[in-house]
Amino acid sequence: MSKLPVIGITIGDINSIAPEVVIRTLMDNRINDYCVPVVYASPKIIAFWKKILGLSDFQLNIIQNMDQINLKRSNLLVCWEEDVEIKVGEATELAGKYAFKAIEMATKDALTGKLDAIVTAPLNKNMVNTPAQPFKGHTEYLAEQANSDYLMLLTSEDFKVAMVTGHIPIKEVADSLSRELILKKLKLLNESLKKDFGIVKPKIAVLSLNPHAGENGLLGSEEIEIIIPAVDKARNELQVLAYGPYPADGFFGSNQHTKFDAVLAMYHDQGLIPFKYMSFESGVNFTAGLPFVRTSPDHGTGYSLAGKNTASDQSMRNALFMAIDIWTQRNNFDDMNSNPLIMVPGKRERFRIDF
Repeated sequence: MSKLPVIGITIGDINSIAPEVVIRTLMDNRINDYCVPVVYASPKIIAFWKKILGLSDFQLNIIQNMDQINLKRSNLLVCWEEDVEIKVGEATELAGKYAFKAIEMATKDALTGKLDAIVTAPLNKNMVNTPAQPFKGHTEYLAEQANSDYLMLLTSEDFKVAMVTGHIPIKEVADSLSRELILKKLKLLNESLKKDFGIVKPKIAVLSLNPHAGENGLLGSEEIEIIIPAVDKARNELQVLAYGPYPADGFFGSNQHTKFDAVLAMYHDQGLIPFKYMSFESGVNFTAGLPFVRTSPDHGTGYSLAGKNTASDQSMRNALFMAIDIWTQRNNFDDMNSNPLIMVPGKRERFRIDF
C-alpha cells in the first residue's frame, strides 16, 4: 500500500481549457513525491491536447483498472476507447457526455475506497445536464452519490467563504433559508475548519441576506426571523463561534473578513463575487462533508482561452495540493482523536490513555 494519497483527476470538458490545466499540472514529476495522480479520461484526448500544446514529452501510465496503478507515476485510467470529436473552444453535448462519464467513474472509485480524493476539472453544466441525468454541478452530484450533507467552501491562502444555498435561482434564495439549514451549514463549516484545516477554535462570520442587514425589518425580516436566531443557537447550544449577521457590502469593503477564519454567505454570488475578485487564479473550491476529499479549481471552462496555450494552471495545481493537505490533515485529526485522554475518578485527578 502506498503511504501517499491516490487522487483521481477528472478530465472535465474536453473542448475547454480543462485538459490543458490538467496536463500542465502533472508535467512536473515532483508531484509524484506527494501523491499518486490518476487522470480519468481517454488516451486519445490526452494525445490530442499534447499535440495542440506542443508537449509531446508528457507521458502518463495507461491503466484499464485501479489494480494496474503505478504508485510512482501519474496514471491515466481509460474511461472510454472510442474516438470523440473535439471542437476546441465550443460547448457541445458530446463533451458534456464524456465529462460526466469521467466524474461518474471517479465517484464510484472514491466511494469504494480506491481513491482518497477527487480533483474535478471544470465542465459545462448545461452540456452535462439532461432529462435522463439531471445535473446542477459537481457539488450536488457528489453529495447525492455519497448520500452526505455538504457545504460548498471556497478557499484561498487568506480567505474562506461558504454558502448556505448553492446553485439555485436568486428568486428562490429567501424561501430556501431556514434556521435549521443555517445551523446545519454552520455546524458543517465549524467541523471542517477543525478537521480539514486544523483550526482549533474557528471564528465564523455570517452575512445578512438583505441590504444593511435588513435595517431592523425595514428592508426584510429574514435577519430577525431566521438568521439571528440561527446564529444565537449555534453559539449558545453548539458552541460554534459564529457572529453576525453582517451587511455584505460593508463587511468586505472594510476588510472585516480578515478577522475571521471563514465567512458563511447566504447565497452563491454573495460569497463568490468577493472571493473571485480577490483570488480568481489561485482559489480552490472544496466540498466539505463528503466521505472523501473533493477539490476543484475556482474557474470555469474558459472556452475563449482553449487551445491558445495561455490558460493558467495555478488554480488546478492549488486544488491538487489542497486535496493532499486536507487528506493529510484528516488523517492527523483522526490519529489525535482516536486515543483521547480519559479522566480516571479518584482522590487525585489522574489521566490515562485508552487504547
